Amino acid sequence: MHIAVVGTGYVGLVTGACFAEFGVFVTCVDKDHEKIMKLKKGIIPFFEPGLEDIVKRNLKEKRLKFTTRIDEAVNEALVIFIAVGTPPRGDGSANLEYVEEVAKEIAKNMKNYKVIVTKSTVPVGTGFMIKEIIKKNLEKPIPFDIVSNPEFLREGSAIEDFMRPNRVVIGAESEQAIAIMKDLYRPLYLLETPFVITDIVTSELIKYATNSFLATKISFINEISALCEAVGADVNTVAKAMGLDGRIGPKFLHAGIGFGGSCLPKDTMALVKIAEEKGVELGIIKAAIEANKRQRERLIRKIINAFDNNIEGKTIGILGLSFKPNTDDIRESPAIYIIQNLLDKKALIKVYDPAAMENVKKIFPDIIYCSDPYSVSENADALVLVTEWNQFRNLDIEKIKNNMKDNLFFDFRNVYEPEKMKRLGFRYFGVGRN
Repeated sequence: MHIAVVGTGYVGLVTGACFAEFGVFVTCVDKDHEKIMKLKKGIIPFFEPGLEDIVKRNLKEKRLKFTTRIDEAVNEALVIFIAVGTPPRGDGSANLEYVEEVAKEIAKNMKNYKVIVTKSTVPVGTGFMIKEIIKKNLEKPIPFDIVSNPEFLREGSAIEDFMRPNRVVIGAESEQAIAIMKDLYRPLYLLETPFVITDIVTSELIKYATNSFLATKISFINEISALCEAVGADVNTVAKAMGLDGRIGPKFLHAGIGFGGSCLPKDTMALVKIAEEKGVELGIIKAAIEANKRQRERLIRKIINAFDNNIEGKTIGILGLSFKPNTDDIRESPAIYIIQNLLDKKALIKVYDPAAMENVKKIFPDIIYCSDPYSVSENADALVLVTEWNQFRNLDIEKIKNNMKDNLFFDFRNVYEPEKMKRLGFRYFGVGRN
């Protein structure tokens, strides 16, 4: 089978490369000529473990190719995935400009039956909108089907998530389209992957509902962490005991500085906007969004209060810049928020991250970028651990302490044991830990 993937961002490139790994012939399309030329050489525009190897292998075996010509891709493919960005507008709603543009281009170049699949995260009703756009722009009547096939890829583990998903959701109106999609995902039947077959609208809502629920779990445990600090309890133990309840589960119950990235902030706001347009009140999701903002503000205050409200001229080291480990993505990263707030208070900032520093340099060109965590700690008044990269989990803490000018350690991912840190001479500040 031949497929096309329009859009070579995070979702599109991972989708195209992994389908090629399944043995499908894949054409990835993007109008960014420079990006396409790099991809043809196996140069990946972002950091994702394992992706470069898969791209290079399938380029060599000629199952994967890259082009700027959507007409070629549409002509060759039976299934066309739309995987372009849907960035948030000022009011929180998803901007569908790129999706609409791709739908028009597909219609102009269609000559026979196609299955057109939305892989991008799109508002409920987008599938029907795409259907109408294609009908309107076809030169002559041609049969086609619309499918919603939302992605559930976690940055940093996207290859594993695609190759061994916990479910595949397919929303479609026709049995033919469902059969084609099942055939495309046939390798997953060997793994007994659950398939959820539903209508388009339900499929579109599943992605938003999933991410909003995960965001709510994060915000819930972060609010509990504030209460733990007030009463002298330990949020890690509270979360562990909660997670042992099968009705709750342990995942996403890790207190910290809040959720960020390209999905949870955008999708929660978009779902609230969709509900408002339909006259439905989503009070819990609104509360999760507000709680996330409060958590960042609360932890910033923790830093400032530790310096008696005066951090001007203080040197503060930041460990971790990406919104989560194993990615260079800094979209809605808590580290960016922290750095900006500390700079506004005239602090001096030193940073280190294994993957994301080049991206941060575009925002903060004048802060100090270091080669490792120990360089960050040299002459620092405080260290702030923001992103829990594995290499930050087993630092030589005594060396860190000896490097520092003062002894403040803000562990905003609860990586280290408070008592041990205090014995080593740190003034230790965790999240929700007495």
